[in-house]
Amino acid sequence: MPQPKRPTVPATFDANDRLRWVEQMARLMDSHFRLPGTRFRFGLDPLLGLLPVVGDLTSLAVSGALVMTMMRHGASGAVVVRMAINILLDAVIGSIPLLGNLFDFAFKANNRNVALLRRHYAEGKHQGSGKGLVLLLLLFLLVVFGLVAWGGIALARWLWNYFEAAPVLST
Repeated sequence: MPQPKRPTVPATFDANDRLRWVEQMARLMDSHFRLPGTRFRFGLDPLLGLLPVVGDLTSLAVSGALVMTMMRHGASGAVVVRMAINILLDAVIGSIPLLGNLFDFAFKANNRNVALLRRHYAEGKHQGSGKGLVLLLLLFLLVVFGLVAWGGIALARWLWNYFEAAPVLST
């Protein structure tokens, strides 16, 4: 019986067009521009972070797409977890006004994730897959968001009942 063909993973990071694209996008998001007269580099991520909510969500979506692409090209579960932690730190701390903007200029999650995958490739461990781990992480996030939504509804009901039962002061 013929064996189903599995997609082959290139032996080197640079041999794959998708992974080179990931590296270019990570550079664009984290270190594309240089502050004149210095060695300090920054990308679109901290600039997008200046736009409340929309900028942070856009950066999070791009980072997520990069990790999904890396995951499809051999990142193991352990590497995907480290990448997710980098993105989570970037998203959570980056969403804090002012402090988060400064953090975004210094912490370059996408560049860190590409470096993790490069190291993973250099060690020859790029045959793994983090799909199960990502599904588990998504399920966990879904449960957390569900609990937050339930808590918000419960709090709104309690506040509604509290203010409905409280006597209104009239002058």
